[in-house]
Amino acid sequence: QVQLVESGGGVVQPGGSLRLSCTVSGLIFNTYVLGWFRQAPGKEREFVATITWGGVPTYYADSVKGRSTISRDNAKNTVYLQMNSLKPDDTAVYYCAVRRSGLLSTREYDYWGQGTQVTVSS
Repeated sequence: QVQLVESGGGVVQPGGSLRLSCTVSGLIFNTYVLGWFRQAPGKEREFVATITWGGVPTYYADSVKGRSTISRDNAKNTVYLQMNSLKPDDTAVYYCAVRRSGLLSTREYDYWGQGTQVTVSS
């Protein structure tokens, strides 16, 4: 059974930084893609960033490009999302997800975590 557990969320002031982590277990296939999504109150879930398990390529939403970095640590089965220069609009529940494919995608994922709350407020 595939399980994803996010951590690292919290409350941060505008301009601050956070690093989200997602530990993945139960994967029995070798080719997959990891992604981060977010959902703000009253809004639909949206794509944030994605990375292959091999580490390249990566792809970002325009809303976070240049401010965020997705990375992974294979030894720890963990994917990270480093977010800098945070804005109030970044406030959302952040989810990580796994896609059973080697191709990056902004929408089609098979397994999801429970999410971690990020609040950007002064």
